[in-house]
Amino acid sequence: MSTSQTSYKPSAEEVKNLREATQAGMIECRNALVETGGDFEKAKAKLAAAGAEKLAKKAERAANQGLVESYVHAGGKIASLVEVNCETDFVARSEKFAGLARDIAMQIVAMNPLYVDRSSIPEDVIAAKKAEFESQVPAGKPADVKEKIVSGKLEKWFADVCLVDQAFVKSDSGQTVGELIAAVAGVLGENIKVKRFARFALGE
Repeated sequence: MSTSQTSYKPSAEEVKNLREATQAGMIECRNALVETGGDFEKAKAKLAAAGAEKLAKKAERAANQGLVESYVHAGGKIASLVEVNCETDFVARSEKFAGLARDIAMQIVAMNPLYVDRSSIPEDVIAAKKAEFESQVPAGKPADVKEKIVSGKLEKWFADVCLVDQAFVKSDSGQTVGELIAAVAGVLGENIKVKRFARFALGE
């Protein structure tokens, strides 16, 4: 690590902005900025990697506690219910966990996802969507090019229909809902998962 990086002193505003983008703790954000010499994107990536590593270690732990949160919008015309699970009742009662559950419920109302994640999509639905995208590729394209095009279309579709792959509506940095959950899980030190959700719209 260079001297310029180790001697870098991030401002309170830099730490605040990184914390808002990642949901990581203030000390973690400050350390990440110091270690990257104040490079916001590198610090964000560093925190994301650390959060993913923490989440991977927790992923197999049972998450049987949590909250059922609701969000109502447009004068009572659109609403959602979501069950978010964690490991302990202590974390379930924390303000940070409750805030995460509220944000996810709001995301569901705003972006209308169809599935929690890719693993919850029936295989026949994915196969049908893949066939649809394959039919859209112009004839004569090499197989590898066709595969790349179809893969790109599938990724975009996943980002539209899967809750955890969607861009978080309150983030200006492109953070996904999955990354938000991972960041909060890293801060709270527990496995956090969205189990199920429902969205209701008047007249639908």
